[in-house]
Amino acid sequence: MKHVDIWTDGASRGNPGPGGYGVVLKFEDSDGKVHRKELKAAFPDTTNNKMEVMAAIVALKELKESCEVTLSSDSKYLVSAFNEKWIDKWIKTDFRRGKSDEVKNIDLWEELIKLTKKHKVTFVWVKGHADNVENERCDKLANEAMDELL
Repeated sequence: MKHVDIWTDGASRGNPGPGGYGVVLKFEDSDGKVHRKELKAAFPDTTNNKMEVMAAIVALKELKESCEVTLSSDSKYLVSAFNEKWIDKWIKTDFRRGKSDEVKNIDLWEELIKLTKKHKVTFVWVKGHADNVENERCDKLANEAMDELL
């Protein structure tokens, strides 16, 4: 199974407001050649959390076959949902937290869950704006996308 390293970031200016995401995918082939792909997009009316989850969805959709993936993000919302098993609880409670509090962005979470079943994904939290080169690049891509939108 191929291993792919992915970094993602989402951002918004206002919450809700215009937002965007940035993604970096890296894969080293059997000859040692590193393949890199960068993605970005923006939306006129969204939230930071939607963009964080959307970035992960877009990144995993880029993979043409099942892969082993290390997905790094500065979003505790995204990473904790998987690493702290929030997803499992949400599925058991039909995406409810408590009696009437519905989890936000259910459609995105459902899509992301499907994609994580196609791949072996390890979610890693990285501190944002802390000199992680790829995380900083994703942040820049997200902001470039928003700038192009405005």
